[in-house]
Amino acid sequence: MSKHEEWSSVDVFDQASKYMNQKQLSLVKKAYEFAKICHDGQKRQSGEAYIIHPIQVASILVSLKMDAETISAGFLHDVVEDTGANLSDIKELFGDNIGLIVDGVTKLGKIKYKSNQEQLAENHRKLLLAMCQDIRVMIVKLADRLHNMRTLGHLRPEKQRRIANETLEIYAPLADRLGIGTIKWELEDISLRYLNPQQYYRIVHLMNSKRNQREEYIQIAIKDVKKSIKSLNMSNVEIYGRPKHIYSVYKKMKDKHKQFSEIYDLLAVRVIVDSIKDCYGILGAIHAQWPPMPRRFKDYIAMPKANMYQSLHTTVIGPEGRPLEAQIRTHKMQQVAEYGVAAHWAYKEGVRDEVKSSNDNNRLNWFKRIIELQEDTDNASDFMTSVKGELFGDHVYAFTPKGDVLELPKGAGPLDLAYLIHTDVGNKTTGARVNGKIVPLDYKIKNGDIVSIMTSTNSAGPSEDWIHLVSTSRARHKIKQFFKKRDRDKNILNGHETLNKLIKENGYDVKAVLEKDNLNKVLNAMKFHHIDDLYAAIGFGDVQPQSVVNNLTSDIRNAEEKEKQAREQKELLENHQTISPEENDKFKNISSTSEGVIIKGVDNLLLRLSHCCSPIPGDKIVGYITKGRGVSVHRYDCPNIKKAEDSGERLINVSWADNLENKNIYEAMIEVQGYNRGGFLNDVIKTVNNVTKQINSVEGKVTHDKLITISMKIGVRNINQLKMIIDHVKNIHDIYVVQRPFK
Repeated sequence: MSKHEEWSSVDVFDQASKYMNQKQLSLVKKAYEFAKICHDGQKRQSGEAYIIHPIQVASILVSLKMDAETISAGFLHDVVEDTGANLSDIKELFGDNIGLIVDGVTKLGKIKYKSNQEQLAENHRKLLLAMCQDIRVMIVKLADRLHNMRTLGHLRPEKQRRIANETLEIYAPLADRLGIGTIKWELEDISLRYLNPQQYYRIVHLMNSKRNQREEYIQIAIKDVKKSIKSLNMSNVEIYGRPKHIYSVYKKMKDKHKQFSEIYDLLAVRVIVDSIKDCYGILGAIHAQWPPMPRRFKDYIAMPKANMYQSLHTTVIGPEGRPLEAQIRTHKMQQVAEYGVAAHWAYKEGVRDEVKSSNDNNRLNWFKRIIELQEDTDNASDFMTSVKGELFGDHVYAFTPKGDVLELPKGAGPLDLAYLIHTDVGNKTTGARVNGKIVPLDYKIKNGDIVSIMTSTNSAGPSEDWIHLVSTSRARHKIKQFFKKRDRDKNILNGHETLNKLIKENGYDVKAVLEKDNLNKVLNAMKFHHIDDLYAAIGFGDVQPQSVVNNLTSDIRNAEEKEKQAREQKELLENHQTISPEENDKFKNISSTSEGVIIKGVDNLLLRLSHCCSPIPGDKIVGYITKGRGVSVHRYDCPNIKKAEDSGERLINVSWADNLENKNIYEAMIEVQGYNRGGFLNDVIKTVNNVTKQINSVEGKVTHDKLITISMKIGVRNINQLKMIIDHVKNIHDIYVVQRPFK
């Protein structure tokens, strides 16, 4: 069945049954039935039933011969995001592993960001970190993205371009990193079609215009290769023409400024054999048949790519004096070239009842680098910039004197390589030799360089200017760690002086603020074992001193705020007029209740809680008679009440009902301001969620100076619960202000 042909659920089950046992197949069918029920009645933008999409995602996963849990997750991947089902339902019905995969693929849908870029960055970071727990998260996401790209024609042109660009920047490189060539090539070709249709269709036309001639030439080449290897007496040899992908032709024309006719590997054959020994035997036979072109041979068997790809590549002057590329590999290497990490699953080794862990970190060490980047990066946008540069960008491969191959991002230098080897090697580096010659530490490593790091046990450690010579986050992080440890005493002194000075500038007494119980409470909240650890972090710049002052003065400021509110409410009551005696007589002895509020008024009087200040039970409130919209209930300190000059004649006494039960949920607003460190938003949401499960919306805005303002609408029962939430949030590390805003 063609990969572009629409599969039915029956097709998926038929293909899965070829390598799954009955128990595994039952799990897959159960996942399909659950997804079908959840998505019932939903339509895609194309107008077709939504369940078609999960079926096609599952079909892509089956074509990769993924395990039952992965294919089940393929059916279920949109259930949490787009239906009424939640993650706990998935885990209960299908287990924690499938739950983890579905959760990893699910977008951060509840959280609103100031820009699409921030939203995308957060989603990508979540996806990458989930992939580090289970690589199947990314395999499902790639299958999801591939089918979405195949159906991109149903979207608006601007959305087509945005999604195609994201695919080319993130998902195609990820497929390449995982070695899944079948997905990578198709993602790249479709992306080019929408991003540069003129070039896409031009290349398609050029490839089609002489297709018959090229196919005839390839058949001649295959026939000649068979003749040249006949004497080797090899069995199980496959030889066929290799199709060239449109995007790879485009990249070569663009990057190397070549014409279509100058792309040599348009004409290529692939030879598949049983053993590595046979690969080199075939290579010798081909070179004996045709002269190889200079600098056109690559041995990816001896030196595999980072994504596990292995093959011999050579370009020769073939039949009729025309360039011909040959790729030579084993059958197992071919599986890896097509399916990458998916080719290493246990069922391919004859084990049908279990699947090995997908986290093959010995082969995929770049997972560790993702974690390191996360630890060393403040926000999602910076994190994704680092990932694109260090993991998805161009790379160079260098040799150690012992012959080990190390992969580095393009632009890396000797110090980056030294810290990649080991922290102690980096810290004790005194110089470097490349290909036997001493080079400066700002040298940029090139492909094939043999790099020898010179070290000394007497080295004083890194120089402060090294931070500007390295290009990898790992090296930068290790250098910073060294100076933190070396300059700890100096940082403690500077941090102590800075904090004391700032406490005074904020108008507080240092001794009172640093009282033992208060200090211990803040140290625990900020996860420091000792006051010196806090001082050292301030002195080094890891912690903003203002956030420490805010935490230390939280109780004092809360008491001052309560006194201020009491004064303002008293003044408001004294300054406001009540309704006239005549109006009061008119409303006398009549009461009505709504939203738990008692009003001295007339029957059937429309009442609503104002959205500008969101009053909740326990707040001091006042009613405002609107024109034609009944009574609007406000908090006493609401600016809209204060600004209304004629409010004296329209104010009406209201109060919360004495017997009000705590079963109703009222919407309240809180605004949080702080320093936008890594994990800040997650800490706020987690803290609020521990007190109330009713988080209705979250919006975040980050300024250029790394300050973040988070606005949240939450459901609470009364003022006491809201105060509890605010008190908990104030204790979060790097919080500056927590308040109830007015619209």
